[in-house]
Amino acid sequence: FFKECPHPDENQRNQLGREAGLDPKQIKFWFQNKRTQTKTQNERSDNNALRTENERFLCENMAMKESMKNIMCPKCDGPPIGKEERARNLENMKMENQRLREQHEKISNFLSNVLGRSFVMGSNLAPPKSTLQTSSNSSDESLLSQICSSPIGYPPQENNHNNNNGRAHSININNIPIMSPSRQEHYEFHHDNRQKTDMFEIVVASMNEMFELLQMNDPIWVDSSSDGGCFIHRESYERIFPNLNRPYKSATARIESSKDCGVVSMTAIELIHSFLDPVKWMNLFPTIVTKARTIEVLDSGTLGGSIQLMYEKLHILSPLVEARDFFFIRYCRQIDPTTWIMVDVSYDLFNEIQSGVPPYSWKFPSGCAIQDMGNGQSMVTWVEHVQVDEKKQVNHIFRDLLCDRQTYGAKRWIVTLQRMSERHNFAMGATCPTRNDFKGVFNDPEGLKNTIQISQRMVKSFFEILNMTDKLDFPTSSQLNSGDRISIRKNEEITQTKGFIATAATSLWIPLSFQDVFNFFKDDKTRSQWDILTGGLKVMELARVPTGTFPGNCITIIQSYMQKEKLVLQESSIDEMGAFLIFAPIELPTITSIVNGHDATKVPILPSGIIISPDGRLVSNRGNTGNAQNGSILTVTFQILICDNINSSISQQQHMEAVTSIHSLLSTTILKIKAALGCSD
Repeated sequence: FFKECPHPDENQRNQLGREAGLDPKQIKFWFQNKRTQTKTQNERSDNNALRTENERFLCENMAMKESMKNIMCPKCDGPPIGKEERARNLENMKMENQRLREQHEKISNFLSNVLGRSFVMGSNLAPPKSTLQTSSNSSDESLLSQICSSPIGYPPQENNHNNNNGRAHSININNIPIMSPSRQEHYEFHHDNRQKTDMFEIVVASMNEMFELLQMNDPIWVDSSSDGGCFIHRESYERIFPNLNRPYKSATARIESSKDCGVVSMTAIELIHSFLDPVKWMNLFPTIVTKARTIEVLDSGTLGGSIQLMYEKLHILSPLVEARDFFFIRYCRQIDPTTWIMVDVSYDLFNEIQSGVPPYSWKFPSGCAIQDMGNGQSMVTWVEHVQVDEKKQVNHIFRDLLCDRQTYGAKRWIVTLQRMSERHNFAMGATCPTRNDFKGVFNDPEGLKNTIQISQRMVKSFFEILNMTDKLDFPTSSQLNSGDRISIRKNEEITQTKGFIATAATSLWIPLSFQDVFNFFKDDKTRSQWDILTGGLKVMELARVPTGTFPGNCITIIQSYMQKEKLVLQESSIDEMGAFLIFAPIELPTITSIVNGHDATKVPILPSGIIISPDGRLVSNRGNTGNAQNGSILTVTFQILICDNINSSISQQQHMEAVTSIHSLLSTTILKIKAALGCSD
């Protein structure tokens, strides 16, 4: 009772007296004594705590006084430091100075050997940013002497009003870019001069190796009897190129190598300019490169070319296959007035080789040779040579496609480059609406330009969301099939719809060729059989902007017969490596503003789409029966806005409702597609 009420009133004391059989005055005195006793105990406890704290302060004070007697100050060479200590410090400084002198001399000798002339470095140990004089092209010169000869600078700004026919056919080597002058995101990376020297040695050796790989056939390159391509013979390669810059190879690692060539409708200068700019690099290969960054520019012209430490992430357009990450050095060199070589080689940025940790992705010297043909086109020869070690087992429907040099092989790089350069040229030439059949929709060239730009933004945004391997929000949900992926993200991009966005995607195998599947999706007459977003109604095409010579490569504006206020912006593309169909709903007033030439850079757009690729299975692997069918892999992806208030959070119920809604949309669409194509489970 005392703990709850140390000061009882008279009624409480009388009640306690009756219960205890004591006089109320006795009860009163007992509480007074108890309060005094408790107060004394508390004061004693507080005194002990204060005494302990005081003793601790005294000890710390004594320790600080003692340490003040032994202060050491090497900078001012104060009296407390003895002669022996000063002598040791001086000796260490002399040894460090000698090491720096040796390192300085080593770098100077290396640069002199590379440049073929005497080279004196400044006191900051950094090579001066100068250009090189052209050297002779004698037959006995090494590759290193050949590739260190030409002055290089930034190209002039292109005139967007010129079409393809107005393209210059000659190359001015003084206007070839060293590195992109555009603003780029850089990551801070600290290394010493010894590491930088190692990087230079790696890229020079890699350039020599790339030069040999591009020229050699036997015994390095072996023809493949399965797909008609070629691959590197491992024993011959390791004998001819004994390179120490190689990763540890685990039992599960796999080496992929391939070579291919093709004519690209861009000049060598344009290609090199795009290869050195991470943003343009991603735009040239949107179906392969999902991220690219310049970590550091190691050299911007002293060695006659560009050397950059870079990062890139490569992906397949499906959430079922993990991406590949590469840290590598990119070296671009001009061999002669019309020929360039670009080589990429992985660099052991995190010391994985020394620690014996196998990297998941590693580039042996890979890249391309670009020869300008003088007519606005270039002949590009591509070499891919990588080692990969997947962290997860490859999904069975992608196994043949991924393991047979098709997904990341040289042919895919060439075909993608050809297709995107064709799209670029059509976009640059589409300045006059009357040159193409636009059905009278585009009366303003700015409106046509707006449509092409917003479609490109739509396509790029769609490709970026497909890397959902590690973003499954409900992995244990019984409603999801093993191949379904669902994620919910908060979107804060200026040019995209703000709020919470739910994304659902899945991949499946279809026993039809990817060309037939693409033709089915591209046909407006069959769209009502699968497209839920248009309400299953018939549609008509309002406008078409060609992006290539093939009729299926185009941007279209589609309208439902019944829902005239809601349109669909769609871009479709097909080449020999696959196809895609990407679309987004858009309101009629927005489309009207776009085609009338108003600003469309901040128009929000939320794309969904379909990716179609061959399944990668060779004819010999389909069985010996005569009725073996071609197959394709279909990836279907939808996005919906579930909350347009970015400042609020969504509840668990909203979360579950969004998952159920978008999964129902995905499942229903897949069932409709299978039924329309005559494919059963």
